[in-house]
Amino acid sequence: MDKQTILQEHFGFRSFRDGQEALIDAILAGRDAFGVMPTGGGKSLCYQIPALLLEGLTLVVSPLISLMKDQVAALKEAGIPAAFLNSSLTAAQQREVLRRAELGAYRLIYVAPERLLTDSFLAFAAGQRISLLAVDEAHCVSQWGQDFRPNYLDIPAFVHRLPQRPVLAAFTATATAEVGEDIVRLLELQEPLRIVTGFDRPNLFFDVRRERDKAAWLMNYLQQHRDRSGIVYCATRKTVEQLCEKLRAAGFAATRYHAGLDDAERRENQEDFAYDRATVMVATNAFGMGIDKSNVSFVIHYNMPKNIESYYQEAGRAGRDGAPADCVLLFSPGDVITAEYLIQNGSDREQPDEETQTRLLIRDRKRLRQMQDYCKTDGCYRAFLLYYFGEAHRPTCDRCGNCVQQEEEPAGETVEGDITLAAQKILSCVRRVERKNGVGLGETMLVLVLAGSRDKTLLAREYDLLPTYGIMKDCKRPLLHEYVRELVKQGYLRRPPGDYDVLKTSEKADKVLFQNEQVLWRHIGQKKQTPQRQKTTAPGKPRTADQDLFERLRTLRAELARQAGVPAYVIFHDATLLNLAGTQPASEAELLAISGVGEQKAKKYGQAVLTVIADWKAEQQAQKSAGAKGKKEPQPPLRLTPEQLARCELQPKGVSMTAFARALTDLKEEGDPANSPAGSSPTGCWRRDI
Repeated sequence: MDKQTILQEHFGFRSFRDGQEALIDAILAGRDAFGVMPTGGGKSLCYQIPALLLEGLTLVVSPLISLMKDQVAALKEAGIPAAFLNSSLTAAQQREVLRRAELGAYRLIYVAPERLLTDSFLAFAAGQRISLLAVDEAHCVSQWGQDFRPNYLDIPAFVHRLPQRPVLAAFTATATAEVGEDIVRLLELQEPLRIVTGFDRPNLFFDVRRERDKAAWLMNYLQQHRDRSGIVYCATRKTVEQLCEKLRAAGFAATRYHAGLDDAERRENQEDFAYDRATVMVATNAFGMGIDKSNVSFVIHYNMPKNIESYYQEAGRAGRDGAPADCVLLFSPGDVITAEYLIQNGSDREQPDEETQTRLLIRDRKRLRQMQDYCKTDGCYRAFLLYYFGEAHRPTCDRCGNCVQQEEEPAGETVEGDITLAAQKILSCVRRVERKNGVGLGETMLVLVLAGSRDKTLLAREYDLLPTYGIMKDCKRPLLHEYVRELVKQGYLRRPPGDYDVLKTSEKADKVLFQNEQVLWRHIGQKKQTPQRQKTTAPGKPRTADQDLFERLRTLRAELARQAGVPAYVIFHDATLLNLAGTQPASEAELLAISGVGEQKAKKYGQAVLTVIADWKAEQQAQKSAGAKGKKEPQPPLRLTPEQLARCELQPKGVSMTAFARALTDLKEEGDPANSPAGSSPTGCWRRDI
């Protein structure tokens, strides 16, 4: 069996996604690997497929019980023997897993990092041929990441205790360049193949809204999405409790999750959400990393998170199956105060010394200001997020709140343009502000000054008196933001260390200002749009006529999941159901052509799926035939004899002309009204449906 066969038979995919095959090949060749891939980008396949091809056992280090359970359940459904070891198992169950593993019953074992250096697990590992050690959510090893977990630092020590070093592979969805370097260094990866496939999630719609009544907006949104599953993140436990109670009182199937609940309730509530018994999860960030539920259609942030890394990871839990999904942040100035308090008082990390604690505090405040900049930008939200993670992008998109009113412009090739004149104007403006206040100014305010805004804060600081005020008023603001960020990237503008996240000119800027040094901008260009271009529907979305079939397939999936004792998305993702509803396969061969349907699932569920589709198509055909038979021939005009007219009174008072005319037409079927019961009124004695 080869990698392509495993991909198709066990996982139901016909081709690899970007980066997957190269990472798999590296692992199979005995080389360490490091992959940064977006949520839903297929990271898990990069170690699951090698696990079936390598001799020996694959260990997967994973931080969360729920993630382990979901992944193992999905593997078993795909016909792959796997197990997990964590605190949800009793001591007897853990011993049984290890006993079966020693007999070769599993190809993969998921394990929590805190278990690696226990005596029992070390004794087990010493007797196994461990061919691959995969580290999921690898950013947890870095204290500069948003989810630092000290136990991840034990991974190298565990590897050193093994009789033979296995291949190491690390994966994450959110890692800045700094965190990425930490991952490679701290996990002691040896000359790994590094692949960053990109951070963009094209199926996600990003928006920031300022609502006076957040609860009312949320209620209205949920009412419009009652048949969809989603997460509402709140900053505090108190907000979670209050909001969940409001949603329940309004009739929504909502549940809650935060660290203040006991383990049993958290587990029960999470399972209710996973199994679609509750469609809305209201939670703090304790309901976090590794949530593997694929059919999350929306993530609403009721409060602003503390940093962009956390926001992007939490928002990324929507649309894991590739179906369109919403990521909406409800921003208010009070969110900043709450976030500041949580940064100052809410950290439960164990820091080695006061100096490190101070550095982290400065870093967290800087990240909070960047989060505020995102909420306040008038540029493209997607471009802002991708720029933060160092990815090339266009200034606009068609899938965010700030760009949705603009005409769609498809991405072009990477181009290089001369922006020297724009750079001189921007750098001159920053230099003049430095002379005025000795500090500099933030990106948002800089763009407002360049654009000639009448912002109250700008006017109060008298920035409108600067010679460079409004010097770029003819340039669109999203493009101004791009220029400023590019100058930061190239080192012409700098962000001084400390509490104030402002922009100042560097020594390098003098070469542009006074020596006419050329500034080139390498970016994604835009294709010219054809006059007749039409927008297309989202990939995989069924035609409107197939919505009923999609709902029937969802009902079938729910029943199959109930029988198997697994969450519905483990059976089939929503994207797979959408594809089934759109293509309507009629045979097993056609079924196997659907992405997400492998041979294992086709054997288990194929006949049931094909039966539902066949029954629906038969009903549709029967309805069409019935409609054709019941079609009435055009009726000749109504002609009344003088005798009939004599019996018809004028339109009675209070009876509409339409009703009176309908009564008259009854004459045609009933015959002469003289045959009608005596004393009947003209509007009641003749019965005919027209």
